[in-house]
Amino acid sequence: MKYENPVVNGADPDVIRVGGDFFMVTSSYNLAPCVPVLHSKNLVEWQLVNHVADGLPFPLASVRCPSIRYHNGKYYCLIGLPDYGIFVSETYDPCKNWSPLRPLVEREGLESPCPVWHNGKCFVVFSINSQIAVFEADEDLTQAGEKFTVIYDGRHNFPLTEAPKIYRYGRYFYIFASAGGTKSGWQICLRAETVYGPYESKVVLMQGITDVNGPNNGSLVSVDGESWAFLHSQYRGAYGCAVHLQPVKYVNDWFLCGEVFDENLAGIPVSGGNYPVDIQTDYKTEPSDEFDSETLSLKWLNPVTRQADWFEMKKGLKLKCRYYENSTLADIPQLFLQNVQYLNFSVKTKCRLNLLNDGDEVGFCVYGIEYAYICVVRRDGQNFLEIRKGNVGGSVDETLCQSQPYDENYVTFQISAKYEDRHKLTYKVTFGGSAFTHKFYAKGGVLSGAQIGIYARANSESKGCGTFKFFRVVCTDNRVSKT
Repeated sequence: MKYENPVVNGADPDVIRVGGDFFMVTSSYNLAPCVPVLHSKNLVEWQLVNHVADGLPFPLASVRCPSIRYHNGKYYCLIGLPDYGIFVSETYDPCKNWSPLRPLVEREGLESPCPVWHNGKCFVVFSINSQIAVFEADEDLTQAGEKFTVIYDGRHNFPLTEAPKIYRYGRYFYIFASAGGTKSGWQICLRAETVYGPYESKVVLMQGITDVNGPNNGSLVSVDGESWAFLHSQYRGAYGCAVHLQPVKYVNDWFLCGEVFDENLAGIPVSGGNYPVDIQTDYKTEPSDEFDSETLSLKWLNPVTRQADWFEMKKGLKLKCRYYENSTLADIPQLFLQNVQYLNFSVKTKCRLNLLNDGDEVGFCVYGIEYAYICVVRRDGQNFLEIRKGNVGGSVDETLCQSQPYDENYVTFQISAKYEDRHKLTYKVTFGGSAFTHKFYAKGGVLSGAQIGIYARANSESKGCGTFKFFRVVCTDNRVSKT
């Protein structure tokens, strides 16, 4: 069986194998729930099965480069919040409840923690200012020493060294780390016979002649105990990050990733290959939602920790018009978003309107540093259709066309998106069979890229709502030229 890269959308993957199962965690940035957990049987086909946390204990915190490990029957996830410290969650089943995040080290500046157990001790590596450091913790990751030791300094040879992942194999400790930055960097590997070094270094994956920029922020994983694979990020601007799967060669006690032409040099990313494990499943990430479940799908994300009174699963997804103080879409917390899955796509969503007070509003958005949305808003006792655009940090959203009275009980929002380049997602909105011809862009600028989503809001206390009946996403990659 053959696969093509990328294998799944996501950023900064860390992957482990437990028996015949592979589990991956990825970055969630400032979106909640936090730290997606994915499951696979073959490293190619992935399904979203959980999140580690409903939200973060601090406002404006952002999760990058979490790690997942399995030890003594328990799964551990470590995340670094640079302004606060290193936090731990654990579970006996990654598909079920994870424990509340607890602090392991409360100190600023520590990023991308990853543990390894050896000879009854637990060591946690992390990055700080292009350096990699380590501290000791107890076996259950409940207590840590007060001091840490810098074991590798990348500031001269490998600037922006970060996202370390540590392993023990043979007589060496290996640390995979990124260098050169997420958008255009490369992957390095360090090795030493003791966890404290000294470490040798080697570049093991770089872009080379391929179009896969920044092949880094990745994870080594044992396929079957004898062979290995490597999964890494690629930054794609407005389309966020995607995960690529690379073969691995073990040569002269070094792990070389991707296609290797010279065993003395780094490999380059492959466009695809054979399944590492000869098992096929129906696992996939499905962006469409018929809202026919009793619970909200795991695919939906919010800018902050979700509140139960924002929505209800009742004959669809009922979004309640909750009061908001500010006027821009970027200011409201009750955006229900999901990441873009395809380069070219169309979306259709239908909503039953129950707008009661002036200022009640429901809509559909393509959200990024720059965004646009189509909505129905109640004003002067009547509903109106409006199309607006704005940008994160702006003071007000701009209305782009004259408001049109709207008297129907249902509204269908549609967009079509076409790949123009990876730094901007190009799209137009449609209503009533007619396209609004202004070309919109959802630009990159945050590593999570753009999202598509729906919302309801009000400018006073209200019992108004909109009930979304479906959210259907169609991939049109085969219909549109990717120029």
